[in-house]
Amino acid sequence: MSAISFTLNAKLREDAGKGASRRLRREANLVPAIVYGGSKKPQMISLAYNELSKQLENEAFYSHIITLSIEGKSEDVIIKDLQRHPSRPIFYHADFMRVSKTKKLRSKVPLHFINEASSKGVKLQGGTVAHAITELEITCLPQDLPEFIEVDLAEMEAGHILHISDLKLPKGVESIALSHGEDHDLPVVTIHKPRAVEESEGDEEGETPAE
Repeated sequence: MSAISFTLNAKLREDAGKGASRRLRREANLVPAIVYGGSKKPQMISLAYNELSKQLENEAFYSHIITLSIEGKSEDVIIKDLQRHPSRPIFYHADFMRVSKTKKLRSKVPLHFINEASSKGVKLQGGTVAHAITELEITCLPQDLPEFIEVDLAEMEAGHILHISDLKLPKGVESIALSHGEDHDLPVVTIHKPRAVEESEGDEEGETPAE
């Protein structure tokens, strides 16, 4: 986890429903949101649209502990859901979940792929990279939550597949998928062989000895 810190100021709200949410967005430039989890009841809040929008520009915001200041009282949360417009860069509602420093949380973190162009499979063997997943669901204590997980493809060769179990997870971080067994060890990234090589190998497999 990096030294970056995120803080959002929020206000409590009482009005619920689509009509009240539309008025918040239209008249006050506020984003309706909810905070839930832990031993406390869910709280309906509102956030300044511009403040939230600025924070969302940082990728780390999506996988980081956020200090949510609700009318002077602070809570540690992570963002769990963000409702966006299907085609425009506008968001309508945010869900935040409270976290405890002593309890493990579940979150999705992005995968950062490095050395793709210079990998053996691409640079020396002419392969092409195909990503199967670009984020990983993990569990860890809040202080161990990484901003991202790095996936180094430098030594990966054409025709090879990298699975979740091949990833180097930070200390204290576990994959949710792998906790369900080996059957959930999904592929993460593949370097496909050049088409000409694949066709050549296919022809060789289909050959029959001459009589």
